Amino acid sequence: MKIISYNVNGIRAAINKGFIDWLKSANPDVICLQEIKAMKEQLDVTLFEDAGYKYNYWFSAEKKGYSGVAILSKIKPNHVEYGTGIASMDFEGRNLRADFDGISIMSLYLPSGTNDARLNHKLEYMDMFQEYINNLKKEIPNLVICGDYNICHEEIDIHNPKMKGVSGFLPVERAWIGAFIDSGFIDSFRYLNANLQQYSWWSYRANARANNKGWRLDYAMVSKPLQENIKRAVILHDAIHSDHCPILVSIEK
Repeated sequence: MKIISYNVNGIRAAINKGFIDWLKSANPDVICLQEIKAMKEQLDVTLFEDAGYKYNYWFSAEKKGYSGVAILSKIKPNHVEYGTGIASMDFEGRNLRADFDGISIMSLYLPSGTNDARLNHKLEYMDMFQEYINNLKKEIPNLVICGDYNICHEEIDIHNPKMKGVSGFLPVERAWIGAFIDSGFIDSFRYLNANLQQYSWWSYRANARANNKGWRLDYAMVSKPLQENIKRAVILHDAIHSDHCPILVSIEK
């Protein structure tokens, strides 16, 4: 199963930049989108259906033009779960899961911590999400949690490791994602690319992408029972529909 995750920073803007043609070319079985910034009724879903994604699911934030996640699939899921059931997480449209035979795939958009209030919200969310996943794994052990975690884990994941006072690379955030991995997940990219320094997000400021001053914020976390099934994990840095680029993981079912 070929799975892509992509923070599109507005699906309508991405479509205007050639997203549909890129999707047809990339041809994943499943693609998880984050930061869609749209309601389903604002989209022409036939664009996705005509590209081969008959099964498309959208979980938008209550606030228009903000956040939201989606899953597009060529394969019909057995079940789709919208949100987590935790109100403070779900009103911003940050979790969507599709269950298939032998594997469940989640699109996750973890909050950023752009100011003190949002950082506190992010830290609360992270704690609740960990507890939610701990319980979910008992029911569904074969999980792939794709998305924008808004955290760089190690110094290799950021162009300037001295930025320890900036949200996304705070010690508390890095400790959390380390503990999340230790709770039973594999960072698929780092698992297959131990020493490769590549990024998945660049600021729009100061020509950061052209200078490759980036951050690796996007992950395909694979639960340990699927470890031997991970066959490929790459960052698709040539896609330029967003300030993020897509990531890909191939899982042998």
